[in-house]
Amino acid sequence: MTAGRLSPGAAFDETVEHLEVALGGSFRRDLVAELARAADSRGALTRLRDGMRAHRWKAGGRVLDLGALARELDRRTRADGFHALHDWDGVAASVNPDIIPVDVLGVAMDSRGAEPPEPNGLAILIDYYFLYLLALLSLRVWDAGSADAGLDRLSALLDRLQGPDGSGQRFADDAETLMLIATSHYEADERCYPTLLERVRGLDARHQTAVAMGHAASMGCHLRFGFEATYARSLDAMRDDNIADYPWLSYALVTLMREYARLVAAGDDSDRRAPVVEAMLNGLTPDPDAFVGEASIHVPSSEAERREFRGSFDAHRRQLVDELEAHRPATSAYSPLSLRFNFCQNALKGMVLDAVLWNEPSAVSLNDMLSGRVRGTRDDAARQAVARTLMRYARSNPHRIRGQLLPVIVYDPSAGRRAFLTTLRAARGRDTS
Repeated sequence: MTAGRLSPGAAFDETVEHLEVALGGSFRRDLVAELARAADSRGALTRLRDGMRAHRWKAGGRVLDLGALARELDRRTRADGFHALHDWDGVAASVNPDIIPVDVLGVAMDSRGAEPPEPNGLAILIDYYFLYLLALLSLRVWDAGSADAGLDRLSALLDRLQGPDGSGQRFADDAETLMLIATSHYEADERCYPTLLERVRGLDARHQTAVAMGHAASMGCHLRFGFEATYARSLDAMRDDNIADYPWLSYALVTLMREYARLVAAGDDSDRRAPVVEAMLNGLTPDPDAFVGEASIHVPSSEAERREFRGSFDAHRRQLVDELEAHRPATSAYSPLSLRFNFCQNALKGMVLDAVLWNEPSAVSLNDMLSGRVRGTRDDAARQAVARTLMRYARSNPHRIRGQLLPVIVYDPSAGRRAFLTTLRAARGRDTS
């Protein structure tokens, strides 16, 4: 039976079953060992690129052929409007012909082609390829009957991908972040975003909260970048141009507010609420007046959700203002409010490329970069190092925006502190006590 003759649910299930086998045991280690026998990195990476393009792998006497399934899943996802595996080329104004992992592999080949093969770098690239298959599947969970169950299956696969049988590279913390990675790039037809949002609204509360956590934080970094670089600090221009982003931001904020109110009603302490408050803060920072300020502002979002958010925020305002203070950026500590980017998948791409070029997997995930919660000084230092590395890469490869060459990833602690203070003033509103 070919993938094209499978029902949508069967295509999802069969791909998951293949990946459950491929991501466990010795398959990836065997694949790395065979690739590393090449005379140089160029030879190893050429074989790896061929496998990525065909979605076909052979290692340890076993063959994993995902070609028909991957092409069918990609075809169905493109029909929905998303190019989950492929990036957009802004210069050519077209979708890149190669998948994103092949794009990253190409940079590694240009940098290290004549050197001996490095097993760690090869292993990271292999895992990055499989990450994108999981990201593609995250947009197909509605094919599988229960989208909630589908997301749980993908989270288990993500754990397996990042487990002891792989490279050790950390990419993301949950399947909901896979969905963010799959959709975080330019799409010429933005009608796919409201369609996906309606599907997400049908998930159970646990999964909706997980979606909102990642999307609010990422949207904060994305729109802060747009405000500074794309819209020359014009809120009106940003609101007018983001007819797809504001509904997602409004949804994420109201979903987080519902979770916050639930935790308050359940008597959970502020430590349990802190991750929700932090994500909410990040989502508010690009345009706090649109959601908590005094002015009546029209933005392209669900007015019912905005009113619900504002009403609940007002009901918890004094407590929330106190809890926002816990996330005030410190001079010497990492804060996601200081990070801004055009798209979060570009930040992840830079993190992966850096790990490949140094042949050293990183334990810092995309989710770690979207949070400033302290888990130890070493963890904080690692995130700061990643942020500065990303900015260095972005400065060496600037994009032309409004006629200027600008980096698309910026880490600026002073800007983070300004964003916090602006948001805090709006959050305080009439409550000056």
